[in-house]
Amino acid sequence: MKTATDTAATPAEPSGAAAATSTTTSTAIEIHGLHKSFGDLEVLRGIDFTIAPGEVVCVIGPSGSGKSTLLRCANLLEQPSAGRVVVGGTDITDPDVDIDRVRRRIGMVFQQFNLFPHLSVLENLTIAQRRVLRRGKAESVHAARENLARVGLADKESSYPSQLSGGQQQRVAIARALSMNPELMLFDEPTSALDPELVGDVLSVMRGLADEGMTMMVVTHEMGFAREVADRVVFMDGGVIVEEGTPDEVLGNPQHQRTRSFLARILHPNDTPATDTP
Repeated sequence: MKTATDTAATPAEPSGAAAATSTTTSTAIEIHGLHKSFGDLEVLRGIDFTIAPGEVVCVIGPSGSGKSTLLRCANLLEQPSAGRVVVGGTDITDPDVDIDRVRRRIGMVFQQFNLFPHLSVLENLTIAQRRVLRRGKAESVHAARENLARVGLADKESSYPSQLSGGQQQRVAIARALSMNPELMLFDEPTSALDPELVGDVLSVMRGLADEGMTMMVVTHEMGFAREVADRVVFMDGGVIVEEGTPDEVLGNPQHQRTRSFLARILHPNDTPATDTP
């Protein structure tokens, strides 16, 4: 696991009923027996795994395997049908937990950038700080500028989203999440909406976060990034974890035919596709 200087802010202590479900823990996320169904469609079918502080976990798998649903359940953007999600010692599936308070500790970056088009870059980075964290203007602006510099966009604070490339907009979205001082970053296919020539800058920012010791859970099809940056790779298919291990283990020497078949399609798309074995 990578080690680096911890740049996250000290989390607020839970109160009320939330305090009863919070314990000292050495894990950033614990997922126990997670199921998620949409009507009759069972998308997650019993997920169990943990992420340690400072660990980078890349989740890979075919479309429809449940990767994004798993990520969205990790901060309760999707309500699990069954199971538990524990973030920093707090069971966020406890109905009495103040989920908004827990979410302040989690940064989320989506496929789409979700920037406010009528606000400047600087305003996009300060609005949540002021409304959610109740920071003053000067403190919010300072954090915003610091994180814009962190993603290489210090000169774009007065620009509007429409004036930026897709890669720049995604880096602004990352800077916005970082401005909330998260302990944990969740990335849902952050480069999938980008033109190929713009992907590198976003991945470079994410590599930098990993080097700083940021805890990260990344749903991605970027196998090169997973091989280079991840401490652990999780392969999902059919709503279950099929295989997990180090990048060398999962990407270099996969043990399951489903993993091998998926990697063959991703890494060698022009070859004759392998046949999955049940």
